[in-house]
Amino acid sequence: MSAIPLILGPTASGKSAVALAIAREVPVEIVSVDSALVYRDMDIGTAKPSRTEREEVPHHLIDIIDPAQTYSAARFAQDAQRLIGEIRARGRLPLLVGGTMLYAKALIEGLHALPGANAAVRAKLDEEAAREGWPALHARLARVDPATAARLAPGDAQRIQRALELYELTGEPMSRLLEAGAAARSTERFVCIALEPSDRAQLHALIEARLRAMLDAGFVDEVRELRARGDLHPGLPSMRCVGYRQIWEHLDGRYDLRTTTDRAIAATRQLAKRQLTWLRAMPNRLVFDCLAPDKVRRVLQTFQELR
Repeated sequence: MSAIPLILGPTASGKSAVALAIAREVPVEIVSVDSALVYRDMDIGTAKPSRTEREEVPHHLIDIIDPAQTYSAARFAQDAQRLIGEIRARGRLPLLVGGTMLYAKALIEGLHALPGANAAVRAKLDEEAAREGWPALHARLARVDPATAARLAPGDAQRIQRALELYELTGEPMSRLLEAGAAARSTERFVCIALEPSDRAQLHALIEARLRAMLDAGFVDEVRELRARGDLHPGLPSMRCVGYRQIWEHLDGRYDLRTTTDRAIAATRQLAKRQLTWLRAMPNRLVFDCLAPDKVRRVLQTFQELR
């Protein structure tokens, strides 16, 4: 296969099941395209592949950093390119699977040359957000960078912070910096296999069922153990992951578990909506209904044809 298959889809769309089905028929190694799976000790809330699944098929870019550390799209693109070469050298096929669309974009199209994270600026913005709320910082962003603010929700803390950080570091709005041009594109050719729902309501039902199953499996205790370490806080990218953020606030005493569950479901649905928006902007993707009972067979057939 000259082109590299990239299975993308929203949360709860069944990406892992499809990838494992392919792996049982074709000699592949799976490269995770997921910004949450990189963290160790975050297993339940990330729906991390089980140890049995990871022993059955080699998986990469899972459990590679501590939750106190950060991992970027730029680093992902570098790691993925290296792994693609190593997997091919072993005579196997790289199969990229996940739902972090920025990572996929970074790998396929390259990244804009933007300043890296600045801990002091981020700490200041976190303090301001704690006093004023993220909607107030979103309003500030709208004054200096209306184009970026228009595409971000008022509660999208991570992206609002990054846009304001870039403005403070450079004096230029993020939208203008992005127009300056991206880094060189990958020399690889990718085939995007997109798992998209024919019925959004059914996907929402799957999201809710999965979140409730995570809670039954001990998701709250997982976050409680992470908090007990003492070196983690809500401003870290790891603790901003959907579900973790809401349960952290529950453990702070801000919401009861029922309200927390509703908030986590709503946040996951919003994540799925953003993922689908990214997906539908990708040209030449091969679309499969993630709700179809024969989706695994159809994707596997297409995968075989691509070889």
